[in-house]
Amino acid sequence: MTKAYLVNHTHWDREWYFTTQDAQVLSDQLFTDVLDELETHPEANFTLDGQMSIVDEYVEIHPEDKKRIHDLVEREQLFIGPWYTQTDANIPTTESLLRNLVIGIDDARKNFGEPMMLGYLPDTFGFNANLPMILNQVGIHDFLSWRGTNFKRQAGSTYFKWKALGNSVVFAANFPLGYFTGQIDLDSKKHLKEFVHDRLDKGIKFEAENGNHDEVLIPSGIDQMNIVHNILDTVKEINKYSENNVQISTYPNFMKRLRNKDLPEYQGELRYPTYSRVHRTIGSVRSRNKRKNFYLEEAILRRVEPLMLVAKKAGIKVSNGLIIKLWKQLFNSQPHDTLGGSVTDNVAVDINHRFKQAFEIAEGLENYIKKRIAQRLSLTDKDVIVFNTDPTHFTGRKVIEIVTPSKNINFPEQFDAVILDEDYTPSRPNIMQLTPNGYKFKDEPGYYKLHISIRVDMAGLGYQVIHFDDSNSELSMLEQQNSTEIHNKYVLLSFVDGQFNLKVNGHEYKNVITIHDQANDGDTYDYSPLRGDHELKLNWNGQAKVLASKDNEKIILKGKWVLPYDLKDRNNDSGKNKKVPYRLELMLSSESKVVSGKLTIDNVILSHRLRLAINTGIDSNYVHAQIQGGFRDTENLPIDNNWNDEFVEKPVNIYNFDKSVGIQSSKEGLYFFAKGEKEYEKVGDSIFITLMATTGQLGKPNLLWRPGRASGDTTSVGHTMTPTPMAQELGENIFEFGIEAFVDDELNDVNVARSVNEWLSPSVSYQMQKYNLFVNRLDNKIWDIEFLDNLPVINDKESWLTLDLPCEVSAIYPAYSIVDHYVLRLSNMSDKEVPVETLKDQGYIQTNALEQNIEQTFKVGPYSMATFIKRID
Repeated sequence: MTKAYLVNHTHWDREWYFTTQDAQVLSDQLFTDVLDELETHPEANFTLDGQMSIVDEYVEIHPEDKKRIHDLVEREQLFIGPWYTQTDANIPTTESLLRNLVIGIDDARKNFGEPMMLGYLPDTFGFNANLPMILNQVGIHDFLSWRGTNFKRQAGSTYFKWKALGNSVVFAANFPLGYFTGQIDLDSKKHLKEFVHDRLDKGIKFEAENGNHDEVLIPSGIDQMNIVHNILDTVKEINKYSENNVQISTYPNFMKRLRNKDLPEYQGELRYPTYSRVHRTIGSVRSRNKRKNFYLEEAILRRVEPLMLVAKKAGIKVSNGLIIKLWKQLFNSQPHDTLGGSVTDNVAVDINHRFKQAFEIAEGLENYIKKRIAQRLSLTDKDVIVFNTDPTHFTGRKVIEIVTPSKNINFPEQFDAVILDEDYTPSRPNIMQLTPNGYKFKDEPGYYKLHISIRVDMAGLGYQVIHFDDSNSELSMLEQQNSTEIHNKYVLLSFVDGQFNLKVNGHEYKNVITIHDQANDGDTYDYSPLRGDHELKLNWNGQAKVLASKDNEKIILKGKWVLPYDLKDRNNDSGKNKKVPYRLELMLSSESKVVSGKLTIDNVILSHRLRLAINTGIDSNYVHAQIQGGFRDTENLPIDNNWNDEFVEKPVNIYNFDKSVGIQSSKEGLYFFAKGEKEYEKVGDSIFITLMATTGQLGKPNLLWRPGRASGDTTSVGHTMTPTPMAQELGENIFEFGIEAFVDDELNDVNVARSVNEWLSPSVSYQMQKYNLFVNRLDNKIWDIEFLDNLPVINDKESWLTLDLPCEVSAIYPAYSIVDHYVLRLSNMSDKEVPVETLKDQGYIQTNALEQNIEQTFKVGPYSMATFIKRID
C-alpha cells in the first residue's frame, strides 16, 4: 500500500486568454471563500500558487482581510510565496529570477508572515539547468514542478536530487501527471468511487512505480479552482475506495519527508516533453516582448540601480520604493504564458502597456538622478556628464547625446569625438517663453540632436564632465569610403560577392552571417513547419556602403527579400509574394574585438520564422551556451521516427540561451552575442539564432511537431479558435547582436562572459540644455532647487568604486533591508571556485540574497553567485 500525501491548491494564471482584471474578479470571490473555509476548518490547508502578486492584488480589494491572511499563514493553513509572480524559468536573466524570489519573500514577511520556502513552479514550460543555484541563493533547497521530466532519460524517479551546473543542489519533487492529478471537483465528489478507481489510484500507482516509492505527493487543484470544502470528510470517503492510504498534507511537510530518503541525482535542464508539453520553441514567439524584457532588465541592472548609488554618494535622495515597483512591473510580464507569448491579443495589449509603464519609471528615475547631479555641478549646455555605471574600470568608446544649434563644435583632442548620426529640427517663430516678467514671444533657433562617439578612460561607478566649445569647423563625421570592408587591429570584415567574410588573428570564417526564412504553421506556443515546405536561404542582395572615421567603421547593406505572403502561398508557384525591406549595419570600433550588428526589417508577410545563422566552420558536436549564471554544452540528440510514442511534442534540438552562444574547438571559438534573442539550433557547423516566429493563432491542433489537441484550450469543448494578428509582428522589427572570435588562450568561459558583459556596458550621459526639454522627458518638470549646505562635496570627476575581481558583477544596488548600505552580487562564470578575499579587507560582509548573514567564506562557487553588503560611505 502506498501512502499518498494530498495537497489542496489552486493554480492561478494572472492572465492567459483572460486578462489580469478578469483574474481579479475571480479572486475576489474565490480567495474570500478560501479564507472562510480555512477559518472554520482548522484541519484544512491551502496553497495559493506560490506567488505573492495575487495576494497583493486581493488585499487591494480587501484590505480588511490582511490580518486574516497573516493569521492563517502563521497557523500553517495558508501557504503563500515565495515568488512574486510564477515566472518563466528560461527567458529571464539570472538576476530577474533571483530578485523575483527576494522581493516575493520580503513582501510576504513584511505583510503576511513566513512564505513557503520552496521553489514551487507548477506550470512553467521547463527549467534552465542552473535554477537550483538561484534557489539556493535565498536559502531554498526544495523544488516542485510538473513539466520537463523524463524518467527513462534522467533520474529514473519522480523524486531526485537536482544538481545545478556547479555544486548547488535541491531536492526535487515532480508531479508528472500534472498539478491536477488529484483534482477533486464537484463531479468527482458526486462520483467518488469512479474518481478514485479511474483517476486517483492510477496517478498514485504511476508516481510510486517510477522510482519504487512507498510515499507519493498528489496535488489536488487546477486553474482558478476553489478550495475543497470539508476536505477531511472527503478524504475519509476516498480511503473507503482507494487501494492506498490518502491523507491531507502540505508541500513543506512532504519535502521534509523526502529529505530522509536515498534519492538519485540528476544534473541538467528539465525540458523533455514526455508527460506534458514544454513548448521548446516558445522562445521566439512574440519576439518583440522578449527584446523588451531584455532591454528593461539591462536598464534596471546596468543603468538605474547603479545610478541610485551614485545619487546617494552625491547626496541626492531616491527611494527604494520606486525601484521595487519597477521590478514588480517587470515580474508581472515574466510569467510563463505572458513572457512566452501564449496569450490573446487582448492580453498582449496589457503586456505592452506594462512594459511602457516600466520603461517610463526606469527612464524617469535615470532622468531625475542625472539632472540633479548636473544641477549640483552647475553645468552649462556646453557640458556633458558621462557616467560609468559599472563598478569596474572602463577604457573604450561611449556614445553621448547632445543638442546644439550647430555642428561647429570641438571636443578636447583626447576624446577623439566623431558624429555617428544627426537629426535636425528647423527654427520655429513666435515661441512662448515664461520669464520673471511674464510670457514673452521669440523665435526659437533650429538645433541638431547629435549622437557622438567619444573615447574615454574611466574609473568605476562614477562620472566625468566633458566640456565642448564652439568651433570654426564642423565636428568630424563618418565618411563614405571606396571600400567594402571594415577593420581594426583585431578584426577584418569584408563583403564580397554577396557574402560576409571575417578574419581574426589568422582565422577566417567565410560567409559568416546568413539569413534564413521558413513558413510557420505553428501558434503562440510552438513553431511548427508547414508540411511540404523547406527553409529558404535568403540572399544579401542589396547595395553595400562603408562609412568610417579614425576609430569607427561600419558597413550598411540595404535590400529587399521577396517572400511568400502567407501559408497558402508557400507551396504554390502562383502564390502571392511580397517584398520585405531590410537594412543591416555591421560596426567596428578601434578598441573592440566585437562586430556589432543591427538588422532592421519591415515585416510585411505572415506566419514565418526568420533565423540568422553564424557559420563557424568549426568541427564540433557541441554548442557552448551561456545560460543563467553559467555555461553548458548542448548537442543534437537523435530523434526517432516514432518520437510521438514517447513524447507529446517533438523533442527538437532547439535550446534557450542567455546573452552568448558559440561553437568552439580546442583552439578557437566563434560566438554570437544577443540583445534579447533567446533561441538557437545547431545545424552542421552553424548556429541558427531565431529572430522571430510569427503566427496568427493562439493555439492550433495537429501540428507537424505537435500532433493532437491545440494548446491554449482552443479546441476544448465550449472554446473557440482565437486569432492573434498582433503575434504576426508586422512592421518594423530591430534585432541587435554581436559576433566575436576567441583564439587560443582567450578561449574560456570567463573571457566570453566578460566580453559580452563589456559589450553590453551602457552609454549613459546627460546635457542640461533648453533647446528641447523632451529629449529627457522629465527635464521640463525637474525644477532648480536650493541644495542643502551639508551635502557631500562633488567634483567634475568622481569615482566611488573600482573593482578588479575574477567574477562578473551581477548587480549593485541600495540594500532593501539595511539602511545606508548597498548590495554587491558577484557571478562566477567559471567551473572553478574563486576567492574574493579582497572584499573582506574592504569592509564587506557576506550575506545571502535576502541580506541575511551567512558564513564568511569570501568565495564564489563554480557557476554560482555570492552576495556582499557594505555601508555607503
